[in-house]
Amino acid sequence: MSTPLHTPNLDAQRAAMRRLEFLDGAWAGEARVLRPAGEFVDLIQREEAQFKLDGLLLLIEGVGRRKSDGALVLQALGVISYDDEAAVYRMRAFNDGRFLETEVKLLERGQGLSWGFTLGEIKTKSVLQINEQGEWTEQHEIAAGPQPSRKLMEVTVRRQSRGGGGAGL
Repeated sequence: MSTPLHTPNLDAQRAAMRRLEFLDGAWAGEARVLRPAGEFVDLIQREEAQFKLDGLLLLIEGVGRRKSDGALVLQALGVISYDDEAAVYRMRAFNDGRFLETEVKLLERGQGLSWGFTLGEIKTKSVLQINEQGEWTEQHEIAAGPQPSRKLMEVTVRRQSRGGGGAGL
């Protein structure tokens, strides 16, 4: 006897995704990212968060350009959805020709998310929060093997406009 397929509860998915409305919109500011050579590069950072598929997905695109010459240094795209059967948020993130999938957790206090990736001996931990000034901040750490964690990236961007990316909310 086969197990019946789960029928997605679209109302539950949309309700869960509404908890991420605080990210909706265009954001701009600054970032610092650790490059492979071990030095930090200062960036002008833009983040765009938009709901898609009538509020079932949140698409987040981040673009960072080097402050000194405007050269493109960072491009990342993340898609967040809610799995109503497992009651978890999931993200698939794309960067530098690769993609990773992870679970995303809402922070218990305030407006924010946390997530991480493990790829072989490399582990990352990321926290995104809206601070008291209304800024979107991110702190990313990386650890390789037995080495202690170190800062990988930090972001501070401010809202430029409210979204309206078709959430239908």
